[in-house]
Amino acid sequence: MAQVDIEALRAQIRAMDYVRGTPEEVALWREDDRDSRANLTIEGMRPEANEDELFAMMMDEGVPPPLATKIIVDLLHTGAGQLAA
Repeated sequence: MAQVDIEALRAQIRAMDYVRGTPEEVALWREDDRDSRANLTIEGMRPEANEDELFAMMMDEGVPPPLATKIIVDLLHTGAGQLAA
């Protein structure tokens, strides 16, 4: 994935209309994320630092996993490190 401007993306996410996760939901998502990252490490597929920052920011913003997946797909699709307009 291209380097992503985390703060620019944060601003775009904050402008989006979505239902943010509750603190309890986000805690569960963080736990699931830790498990997924442990599995990736075991398989030798460690995420890049910018990817870690990206996922941490989305957790901080309470982005639900299905929307986070859509955002990642959009970022990969544009190849520009920003969401499609």
